[in-house]
Amino acid sequence: MATPNSALRAARMGLLMSQDDFARAIRDAGSRAGQPNDANKRLVQRWESGVTTAPRPVYARVLEVVTGLPIESLGFTVVAQARVSEDGQGGHDMEAAAPAVTPSAVSPQGEPHAAHRNYSGVWLSRYEYFSSGRDAAFTGLHYVVLLQHGNRLTARSLPNGSSNPNSPLTMDLEIDGHIATGTWTEQTATDGYYRGAHYHGAIQMLVEPTGRRMTGKWVGFGKEFDVNTGPWELVFQDASTTKATLAAYDRPPEA
Repeated sequence: MATPNSALRAARMGLLMSQDDFARAIRDAGSRAGQPNDANKRLVQRWESGVTTAPRPVYARVLEVVTGLPIESLGFTVVAQARVSEDGQGGHDMEAAAPAVTPSAVSPQGEPHAAHRNYSGVWLSRYEYFSSGRDAAFTGLHYVVLLQHGNRLTARSLPNGSSNPNSPLTMDLEIDGHIATGTWTEQTATDGYYRGAHYHGAIQMLVEPTGRRMTGKWVGFGKEFDVNTGPWELVFQDASTTKATLAAYDRPPEA
């Protein structure tokens, strides 16, 4: 069976778009770029289900425009070796090959791990950092939609769900028992203190036995060519990922 593309689905849901809305946005972006496309709900379903593992170049470019994320961050597992014509329209979508069993999916004895708790839903992300330029500590808050497939967790912030406007956050984690390890990325606001700087790093968290809170630390680089760290936590809010629920959390979190 194909592996669902949770990263793309989380990005779409984070934009509060249905699959029809997303396909329409892709068509509109293509028209604005002078490269019309025929995106439809069925195509979006094939991407999200993992049946199609990489889009043609004409779609890759507009996917980046619509989501605001590089194609490498959208969960596609292979790079399409597409045949591109002079107008950029050529090539073929890549279909999924038979899935391989990764080392993280099995126990030391070679047996599959027991099923994990499902952590999908809306979570409140809270991290702390020190600003040397302002000589003060600050807290970053985001409402994120978290999706789980197997032992992979993908989190994407909601469009307006940040304490710092226009600062989208993404997290990609792998969970092993009560330990979640992975990476984070944040694009700061162009009109904010960091003027659109792109930050990224590593993160590791411990999942509390209730499954309703994850706490740990982030590691990342600073403006002064140094490596910083600080606390980070995810606090469960709602198990629903319906459009109505996501819309209810599409607001700045209270400090």
